Amino acid sequence: MSNNRVEKLESTVAELESTVEGLTDELIEAKERIRVLEAELDADTPTRVPDRRSEESESETEAAQTPEAEPDEVAEATADADDKRGTGDETEDSGSDDIIVA
Repeated sequence: MSNNRVEKLESTVAELESTVEGLTDELIEAKERIRVLEAELDADTPTRVPDRRSEESESETEAAQTPEAEPDEVAEATADADDKRGTGDETEDSGSDDIIVA
């Protein structure tokens, strides 16, 4: 019985060593792919920065051209939202005291 147990343990150790070697090879390949992708990203980064700045300036220009809502329009929209939702004074109770952790 003892001999069988030793053979089983040796077999398990050999399988584990093989698994570790395979995972090590995959890790090395993954690190190399990451290095290549990071090198490509570093090469692309300087050309992308001006595009972002021009997009931001366009957004700022559009925001400056957007007219503000009149106070009457705001009050009307708020009243419409309250009507669709029900009165704002009511509190809804789901009947559950569960604590949700995000």
